[in-house]
Formats: sequence, structure tokens, C-alpha cells
Amino acid sequence: MAESLVEMSDSEDESQELMTPAELVTKLEEIWLNEKFSPELLENKSEIVECVMEQLNHMEENLQRVKGVDLRAGVHRMETERIRYVLSSYLRSRLQKIEKYFPHILEKEKSRAEGDPSYLSPEEFAFAKEYLANTETYLKSVALKHMPPNLQAVDLGKSVLKPNLDSFVFLRVKQRQDNILVEPETDEQREYAIDLEEGSQHLMRYRTIAPLVASGAVQLI
Repeated sequence: MAESLVEMSDSEDESQELMTPAELVTKLEEIWLNEKFSPELLENKSEIVECVMEQLNHMEENLQRVKGVDLRAGVHRMETERIRYVLSSYLRSRLQKIEKYFPHILEKEKSRAEGDPSYLSPEEFAFAKEYLANTETYLKSVALKHMPPNLQAVDLGKSVLKPNLDSFVFLRVKQRQDNILVEPETDEQREYAIDLEEGSQHLMRYRTIAPLVASGAVQLI
């Protein structure tokens, strides 16, 4: 796996980026941790998922050709299972957020400006729409039809939880950032700016550093 290169398409400038499998796995681990610890659904990284799945298939095909007992093959099998676990956990985290915040996520996707990155892959978007339709059907058949006519309408967008962007997260700085405004804990305090040194670790309000997570300048841990 380490000898091949993975070609990825950059949707912003249509350029081609070559990544080694090791770099691809590192990228997968980064988006997995960001998604796992972020309170909101992040931009989908379907191109990374597809590349990792292709590499996994390639690794498994090579392992099937190994005959007899080979210690290196056992190590590669363990690595394959580790990568598959990270990939499954990443996708599971996204589905759990979609199920929890589906009206908010669909509304956010609907209001997305043309050219902005999508938060949902086509498969996730179809899942979210079907989940919304099934939820509305269930509510109507089980509860709403038994209520007075003036109470049979429900706005799921106002009734379902939204991500708590004011929750605190741990992060590691990958690129130095200057003059980051930190929100005060109380009204008596004033906003103040701090510099984030490369390699430093912090505990901060997610809302403050959400753009830095999206740009890759910081890594949630």
C-alpha cells in the first residue's frame, strides 16, 4: 500500500493532488477526529472516503494472493482492519448527527449559496430527506391525527435540537493564527484576542474556532 499514489480531485480549483496511501490515511484520521468531536455536522469529504475504500479493496486483493504463513501479511491485515474501523466510525458519526439534527441540517443545506461546499454527500442528503419524511409520517399517524385541528401542524425545525456551538472542544494548532477573538464568559468581561502558536493545544468554545476547523488550521482532539 505504501508504494502507490492516490490521485484526488480538488473541487475548488479542479487541480489534481497526489497523496501517498500513508498521507491519505492520516487525512482520514484528521477528518474522523474533527467529525467525532465537533458539535455540528462538518463539510462532507466523500472524495477521501472513496479513495480510502479503493485503497482498502486494493490491500485486501493483495492479501488474498498471499499463501502460507506470512508475518507481514498479518500486520497488513491488522492495519486494514484499523483503517476500516476509522472509516466506519467517521461515517457513523455523521449519520448520528444527521438523525439528531436532520431538520436543521436540511435547512442549512437548502440555504447554502451556490458554489459553497456541501455539508451532505448525495447519499447522506437522500437519507436525511427520507428520515424527515418518515418522521413526519410517524408523527401524523401516531399523535397528530388525534389532536384538535389547530394543533395538528408541527414545525420540526423549531421542535428538534440544534447543535450547541457554544460547547467547548480541545484542539491542536496546525498553523499559527494571530488575533483570534475569544468570547467572554460573562457580560462583565470584554472580548480579547489571543495568538495560537503552531503545535499548541487549547480548550476553547467551538463557535470561536469553527472557521479554523473548516480551513484545516486547527485539529480537534
